[in-house]
Amino acid sequence: MSTDQFLNLAYLSTGNSQQQAAYSLLLKYDLFGPLQLFDPVLVGTIPINIGIETSDLDIVCCFSNKVDFKSVVALAFSDFENFGLTDTIIDQQETIIANFAVDGWPVEVFGQYIPTLQQNAYRHMIVEYLLLEHYGESFRQKVIELKKQGYKTEPAFAHLLHLSGDPYQALLDPELIGRLNIK
Repeated sequence: MSTDQFLNLAYLSTGNSQQQAAYSLLLKYDLFGPLQLFDPVLVGTIPINIGIETSDLDIVCCFSNKVDFKSVVALAFSDFENFGLTDTIIDQQETIIANFAVDGWPVEVFGQYIPTLQQNAYRHMIVEYLLLEHYGESFRQKVIELKKQGYKTEPAFAHLLHLSGDPYQALLDPELIGRLNIK
């Protein structure tokens, strides 16, 4: 499979039951509709089939105007349960994060000035996907087991691969990426 599949939500419709449920929810509530101007991409564990019961739907976006992005997000999602909007700095980048719940699913909309395909969340997901493809089903099950034990995704991968240092940076190491033929 190509990593381009992640740019169109349709792949979820033929995935596992959790992916299909996510796809139905995203369509039913048109969660991507209001975000179209911000190049939304679903990232995280659900797309790459390592979601657990507590996994959320992570949508990364790119904005050119922070105020406009916040307005669109607030208008579109503030009526959902537990809505909150945070203005913060992550990796020296201005970041807007909206959290809310839809039919019991936690959702996070994450926006930065960085194009979505260059954001760390997307880059991590692609590296993780390629690692899962490379190491196979038993590796995937080990990642899921670590996640059920409380590991976050990147630390779970780093643990299994014996990567040292910050797991978020280690997964983006040029040497690791080169071995996986990632551009």
